[in-house]
Amino acid sequence: MALQDLTPQLRTRLGRVERAVAVFVIVATLLLLAGFAYYVHHTAQRKGWFLTKAPYFTYVESAAGLKIGDSVKMMGFDVGEITRITAEDPGMEYDVFIEFAIKSPYYGYLWTDSRVRVTATDFLGNRYLEVTKGGTSGRTNLHATFQEKNGKLTAMWGDKSGFFEPLTNGSKYWLLADESPALTERLDLLAKQIEQALPGIFHLTNQLAAVLTNGASAAARADTLLAEIRPVIADAQAVVSGLKPVADNVAAITTRLREPKGSLGEWLIPTNLNQQLEQTLSAASGTIGAASNTLATANTTLSNADTNLTTLLLNLNRSLDSLAGITSNLNSQVQANTNILGDISAAVVHADDLVQGLKRHWLLRSAFKKTNAPPPAPPRKK
Repeated sequence: MALQDLTPQLRTRLGRVERAVAVFVIVATLLLLAGFAYYVHHTAQRKGWFLTKAPYFTYVESAAGLKIGDSVKMMGFDVGEITRITAEDPGMEYDVFIEFAIKSPYYGYLWTDSRVRVTATDFLGNRYLEVTKGGTSGRTNLHATFQEKNGKLTAMWGDKSGFFEPLTNGSKYWLLADESPALTERLDLLAKQIEQALPGIFHLTNQLAAVLTNGASAAARADTLLAEIRPVIADAQAVVSGLKPVADNVAAITTRLREPKGSLGEWLIPTNLNQQLEQTLSAASGTIGAASNTLATANTTLSNADTNLTTLLLNLNRSLDSLAGITSNLNSQVQANTNILGDISAAVVHADDLVQGLKRHWLLRSAFKKTNAPPPAPPRKK
């Protein structure tokens, strides 16, 4: 349907719609241009397109994990970016040439002792460049790498000449690089070291297993030895228990020998002899009393006293004979009890054999210190 066929009312309405669409398109275009301008401005600020940049370069062994456009960091800030990465010619001292730019004002932190560190970022092999702040090496007579005037770079420090040289086309300052191996290379090296150490670890585990086996065997042997020793210890305890009554009897005999009455005292001076002595003394007192009356009676009394003394000596001799009999009976009893002394001697010999056997045993040999051999025992009396 042609536009001429429309009514005036429809033409008016269609013109209004066309004007509204045109306004909307113009506004949208302006907004798009404003957004694009804002994006460009923000990107320019972020990347420092309008900032003064100082050119630097360095050499590394490998460009793995590095690419053009990567950020260059300093003290944790993004201070520049990599602008060029290329390989050196064959036969050159260095392998890879990397050029990067540091934006204002961060190149003012770079002095003649600053360096470039090539650091790994993750486990995927990515790396980045990090420049160090100048003045941290402890060196003296340091200088800035570039001179700036009115926001523009005017001169660059010459390491060979020792003064600032005017900038020319292509002037760049060289920073030495400290390149650490990539994380994948470190992991590969670590894996190789682990592979080399595995045989030693396996050998050590085998030795530990052998030691544990020997320990278990030694513990089993010790249990067997203890089980064999228990009867011997029981026999020794029985021997000691058997010797206890003998010791009690010896203690009782010595106690009786120490008593003044009923034992050795009565053996030396029996009761009959005491009574006779008392009777003799009483008779002697009567004789002495009678002697005081008359001298003749004294002579008779003296003769009677001589007779009594003779009798006393005879009784004393009998007492001594009785004491000799008692001692002979005691000796006979001791000789008759030689079986007890033999048992004691045999128990001592058996105990000595037991100790000597323990000294020779491989498990208890180190517990006994070596001593001189004991002197030979005196021959037994038959």
